[in-house]
Amino acid sequence: MTPGARVAAAIEVLDAMAVGQAAEQALSRWARASRYAGSKDRAAVRDHVFDVLRHKRSDAARGGDTTGRALMIGRLRAQDADIEALFDGSGYGPPPLSEAERLRPGVPDDIGIRWDMPDWLIPHLQDGLGADAERTAVALTERAPVTLRVNTARTTPAAAIAALADEGVVAAPNPRAATALTVTEGARRVRNGPCFQGGHVEVQDASSQAAVAGLIGQGRALDFCAGGGGKALALAAMGWQVSAHDIDPARMQDIPVRAARGGHDITLCSSQDLAQAGQFDLVFCDAPCSGSGTWRRTPEAKWALTPERLTELTQMQADVLETARAYVAPGGLLVYATCSVFSAENEGCVAWFLDDHPDWTLAEAQGWPVDQAGDGFYCARLTQRQ
Repeated sequence: MTPGARVAAAIEVLDAMAVGQAAEQALSRWARASRYAGSKDRAAVRDHVFDVLRHKRSDAARGGDTTGRALMIGRLRAQDADIEALFDGSGYGPPPLSEAERLRPGVPDDIGIRWDMPDWLIPHLQDGLGADAERTAVALTERAPVTLRVNTARTTPAAAIAALADEGVVAAPNPRAATALTVTEGARRVRNGPCFQGGHVEVQDASSQAAVAGLIGQGRALDFCAGGGGKALALAAMGWQVSAHDIDPARMQDIPVRAARGGHDITLCSSQDLAQAGQFDLVFCDAPCSGSGTWRRTPEAKWALTPERLTELTQMQADVLETARAYVAPGGLLVYATCSVFSAENEGCVAWFLDDHPDWTLAEAQGWPVDQAGDGFYCARLTQRQ
């Protein structure tokens, strides 16, 4: 595909999203209908689409509209690309620019445009981050780093770096956790390589790793909102005897394959199973949240979130803590975590829990910023007063 054809394909995907298709669904449908597109073409189209989603509001201002074509024009203007050359109608590229499209609209000096964020979210970001809100908003418009977790049950970080290099993947230690590596070259080779396939590394954000790495000790652990099992796998690699639970068991379908690959024994628990499982030394709750700390990876979510949904999420988070506390053994640890940077989902939820349960206390809380080391993340460790 020519560069122009890739732009045209991204416009097609963005227009499909405008009528209700999710980003991954629209990209998959385009790829299935475009067998001529090679892996590099598909990657380039995907990059165009996700770059627009990260900058959707400012791209619309630069492009003069919210159509897929206008959004791509706005994105290319931000990149100082040769738009006339890409929009010349040749090689399946988009039709030439109209006279109106050649005129650059004035872009208002508006905080929502500068931050590429819906206006209603701005106070939430400011409340959670204070002076760091603007830097974080801008960081959320950039591409996220690719980070790996070294499975220390099978290898060491140094050995993993060397093995990855043999596969054409360049990785370096990440400062956020001893197990974390940042991939700087060859990221698309990781999943098909022997290091990943052999369970020596897993894809996991460094902030998420740091939240687990700080848990000292061993014993029975419950990953209460397990999802795909990233925390469960990390805990198992540290020597914990891990059980995994999710209110939607379908979300855990990948855990057995991932656990086998890493050489871990993880027990999947339904709600009924938990009733017979007794109590645990550690209960880890990576609660459902807005995902605001991960919007570089899932930029579509930034535009889909509503005030009503955020309220629903904070209630769900309170319910998770309320339910999970019953599974913590005397002297055990209850960990509450989110990949959010909003105080309502983090400090606010913990404050509610402690106010409602004076027999519990906050042992430690930590947040990690959105930067080149990892995603925004929050973790609080709670213990019951003896």
